[in-house]
Amino acid sequence: MAEKRVYEVVFIVDPDTQEEEMTKLTQNLSTVVTDQGGTITRNEVLGRRQLAYRIGRKNEGVYVIFEVEGTGGEIAELERRMRVNDAIMRYMTVRVDEDRQRAEKLKARRQRKAAKRPGFAAAAAGGGSAPARGGDDSEA
Repeated sequence: MAEKRVYEVVFIVDPDTQEEEMTKLTQNLSTVVTDQGGTITRNEVLGRRQLAYRIGRKNEGVYVIFEVEGTGGEIAELERRMRVNDAIMRYMTVRVDEDRQRAEKLKARRQRKAAKRPGFAAAAAGGGSAPARGGDDSEA
């Protein structure tokens, strides 16, 4: 069995499409992924946004993001379906699992280094600041 990978698929839908057509489109695309053996972990409509440049006389588009977990075969079929759909103006797929693993390693490394610094344990326990200078520190 092939390794499961995580992909982010962002696509821009024509802003003239009706709301029910938009939900039908996202349901059809998510069905394509699940039929191919993948799972959609995130399905979010980001809303109507200004485009960076005009696409076919349109200045706006509705952005939708899918987070797909699968082997890659379902991505090929998903992109094929998006390519032939007239309502989808642009799409982009990015593999994000390697980047997330790298970010987790860097985060763990930063935490290990911070734990070795003097004063880290005191700051974490809540006694992180030294007494204020210039005040009356004498005990009589």
